Amino acid sequence: MPTIIAALVSGLVFGFGLAISGMTQPAKVLGFLDVLGIASGTWDPTLACVMIGALAVAAPGFVMARRQARPLFAKAAAWPDKTAIDRPLIAGAVLFGLGWGLVGLCPGPAIANLATLSARVIAFVLAMAAGMLALNFWRRKSRVRAGEYFSFAKTSKKRQPLR
Repeated sequence: MPTIIAALVSGLVFGFGLAISGMTQPAKVLGFLDVLGIASGTWDPTLACVMIGALAVAAPGFVMARRQARPLFAKAAAWPDKTAIDRPLIAGAVLFGLGWGLVGLCPGPAIANLATLSARVIAFVLAMAAGMLALNFWRRKSRVRAGEYFSFAKTSKKRQPLR
C-alpha cells in the first residue's frame, strides 16, 4: 500500500507541476519547439526553464537514491540495465518527437489534458494507446517467430508456437 500511495503522490505532484508551468497547453509547447521564431521574437523559452528546474530538483534526488541500499517503498531498486542506443530506442525517440512536434503533447500532459474532454486530446490519447498496443503485439509476434525458428533449428520435432 505505501508504494501505491507514493506513486499517487508522485503522479499528483507531476501533474500539478505540468499544470502550473503551463506545459499542458499544446500552444505553449509548440511555441518552444518553433526555434525558427527566435529571430522574430515569437519563440517561447519557458519549456527550457521548466526542464532546467526539473533537472535541478531531480538530479540531487537521483544521487541520493543511488546511494540508498534499497528504496523506501520497494524491496529493490529498478534501475535500468540497458544503456545501449539501439534501433528501437531511436525509432521511439523519432515517434515521440514527431507526435510532440505535430500536436504539442507528450504522454504526461496528454493524460492530464483528458480532464478537458477535448476531442483532439482524446484522439491523441487513443492513438497513443493504439500505438502501445501495436508495439506490444509486434513484440510478441517477433518473439514467437524467433522462438519458432530457433526451436525448429535445435530439434527435429514439429514446430510448436511459443507462448
